[in-house]
Amino acid sequence: MKHTRKILSLLLALMLACSLTIVSAGAETVELPRNETLYFAGQQWGSINGWNPLSDDMNNAMGITQDAGGARTIMYETLYMYNMLDGSLTPLIADGDFVWNDAHTEITVKIKPAAKWSDGTPITAQDVAYTFETNVKLGNAKGNGYKPYVESVTAVDDSTVLIKAMLTDAGVAVNPLQLVCFLEECYVVQKAWIQTLEARCSNDTTAMKNDAAEDVVWSGPYTKYFANDQKVVLIRDDNYWGQDASMWGSLPVPKYIAHVIYADNAAGQSALKAGEVDVCQEFIANVQDLWLKDGLPISTYLNEAPYGICVNMPTAWFNLDIPVLQNASVRKAIAMAVDYDAINQNAMTGQSPTFADVPRSCMNPTAGEQATFDHDAVKDLQWVGNDIEGAKALLEAAGIVDSDGDGWREFNGEKITLNSCCPNGWTDWMAAMEIVAAAGKSIGIEITTEFPEWSVYQTIVTATTQTDYDIFMMWTDSATPAQPWGRIRMMMSSEFIGVEGNWSGNWGHYSNARIDEIIKAIPTTTDATELKNLYTEAVQIYLTDVPSFSLMYRPNKFHAVNESVWTNFPDSTDGRNIPPTDCTDGYGIAALYALELVNP
Repeated sequence: MKHTRKILSLLLALMLACSLTIVSAGAETVELPRNETLYFAGQQWGSINGWNPLSDDMNNAMGITQDAGGARTIMYETLYMYNMLDGSLTPLIADGDFVWNDAHTEITVKIKPAAKWSDGTPITAQDVAYTFETNVKLGNAKGNGYKPYVESVTAVDDSTVLIKAMLTDAGVAVNPLQLVCFLEECYVVQKAWIQTLEARCSNDTTAMKNDAAEDVVWSGPYTKYFANDQKVVLIRDDNYWGQDASMWGSLPVPKYIAHVIYADNAAGQSALKAGEVDVCQEFIANVQDLWLKDGLPISTYLNEAPYGICVNMPTAWFNLDIPVLQNASVRKAIAMAVDYDAINQNAMTGQSPTFADVPRSCMNPTAGEQATFDHDAVKDLQWVGNDIEGAKALLEAAGIVDSDGDGWREFNGEKITLNSCCPNGWTDWMAAMEIVAAAGKSIGIEITTEFPEWSVYQTIVTATTQTDYDIFMMWTDSATPAQPWGRIRMMMSSEFIGVEGNWSGNWGHYSNARIDEIIKAIPTTTDATELKNLYTEAVQIYLTDVPSFSLMYRPNKFHAVNESVWTNFPDSTDGRNIPPTDCTDGYGIAALYALELVNP
């Protein structure tokens, strides 16, 4: 099959390699040669707001994505690169491995001598320290997310960074796992540029976060080139420091990174089939049909189902600012009634384990996470879905009934009317939320679907409070050095309640004092039995209170590639240990240095 796709790639390449895409950069018209441009789909939705790495509201996915599963480092860089395949951290800006002190409360990191900013000045430990201090001052996602765990980041000298953990009363690190995540998730931003930003914004934190940063200094292999409401393009920085022998030893192969802003998944997939997209981070229904039936030169990281590594759990969150959803019986009844097998078949087309295969908890399907809790202790709380009669009985027992005979149940004398929401164009999520709405109807709760544009959706779900969306989809943490603790924190920690621009989790605003105690205790618990007990109790609370409910298991990143123009993308059989993170995230960016043209 691989050989057949290779032949088709050669034929299509003859048509595509010399084609040009015309874009307008200001008053100047520029051309993107197809054989120099790597095209993406499924990353960027809507127009960008700017290039500011200190902001949470740039809506610039290609340029700014700080994810513990692997930060996107094509323009801004982290100290290390995470590899979800083996949990390793590869030095990027850092020089060699990080070093813990004996008490496991401090980490020392060295900076590569070759590491430079785009203006040619060295990257220093002062840049690392000032970035952390600024994130905390601004109260952005990285500042809010890490200030409970990182006491300080200081420059011992120009090339040495000392990261001190926040300590408990007993003098141990609150969470050493978070210090490791910090190393591979958070960008390093130039201190001198931050100070320029502070000066022009008069140190106003809101103004600093809203600044589009057109003058930003970067350290990565690409920089901003062109953006409008149709396309985002980055161009390779041929002076990039990473071509030094101490890092990659060369420049990445594509000169341009481009992302057309497609209306929806269908449009992006049409472009993938046509060879206009090289790397597609979209769910593709029955993806195997693209090569088995259509004979296209398209492939995925795994050659067999589920075609990707399922480490994420897209989840429906209940908005607990809505009075009726503060009732746990209503929440659990809706969750019990949802037909998850239909989601698996219709929304995921079988590209996911079922909840019968891997019963629900707070853990992803990987063997390591599944081993962290006592399955027997929680099995009576788990549900597989489509339990209409059980859901009705739960509501009846709670006194939530249809008292006027119109077919709809009431709460406090009023008909229960809810909406289920996710971004428009995210077709697998949309299909899942339609099934959630159908589950409500089956138990006498009216649920209607709403699919706003992502640019609107993301500002509402991350707000301090919101009453626009009742049941809404967001993701959970994927594979990171801090799992499954990080996912439990993301799902239920009250530390995120009241945070404006909250990208960190608990978007339904659930609060439980015992869960907060567990979240605090897990990172410092070293006894294996006690640790398993804590994880088990966390799962029990989650399945009892149901602040949210996962709808499916899925990959952190979908990774379908068309080899019409470019080839040598990573796959599970090549032995290179490059993860399927779309050539841009964590150690997945190594793929950009290995790409080859089908028709040079």
